[in-house]
Amino acid sequence: MGCMNRRILLAAVPVLLLAGRAALAQVPYALTDRDRADVARLEAYLDGVKTLKAQFLQVASDGQISRGTAWLARPGRMRFQYDPPSPLLLVAGHGLVVFHDSQLEQTSNIPIGQTPLGLLLRDRISLSGEVTVTDFRRQPGQIEVTVLHTASPGDGSLTLNFTDDPLTLRGWTVIDAQRRSTRVSLYNIQTGVSVDPKLFEFVDPRFFQNNQGH
Repeated sequence: MGCMNRRILLAAVPVLLLAGRAALAQVPYALTDRDRADVARLEAYLDGVKTLKAQFLQVASDGQISRGTAWLARPGRMRFQYDPPSPLLLVAGHGLVVFHDSQLEQTSNIPIGQTPLGLLLRDRISLSGEVTVTDFRRQPGQIEVTVLHTASPGDGSLTLNFTDDPLTLRGWTVIDAQRRSTRVSLYNIQTGVSVDPKLFEFVDPRFFQNNQGH
């Protein structure tokens, strides 16, 4: 793929996972003892979610709304299937996040470790050490925590939203280097579900087109 085509595709990709590398470093949040206890609960909950299927509603910084179905299988696998008329598909697996735009007939990828949501796909989820908590908020029935990669804050920040009692992940917000946000809300959430591994495999349609041309 030429550099120009790659730039066009990445410009069209929602900031669901991809954030600018120029984001400024953020200082760690001064957690209280109660905060640390809640962070430990969040870690245990997230670490226990091995598979997930949900419907999602995505709101971009420009107000554009998209819907679709999301699948997650830890470690390292995720799929965001956007409902029509969106031409986008996001598939994470084999250490890469693949973006495909069927309208532009273009595909691009980035290492999963350079994406904020890569924090959710690790084999062992921890909200300390390699991850820094930069904000923590507690409201009646809700908990919100903002995190980033300690060594590379320029990868962007991820704010996770939970409802409490029972503790449930309800969505997240990604903030990029230009302070643009993309908010994702989850509903009809199922955890511990059986997920077809083929969902996390991506074969570029151009492969078949090229073969048919021979």
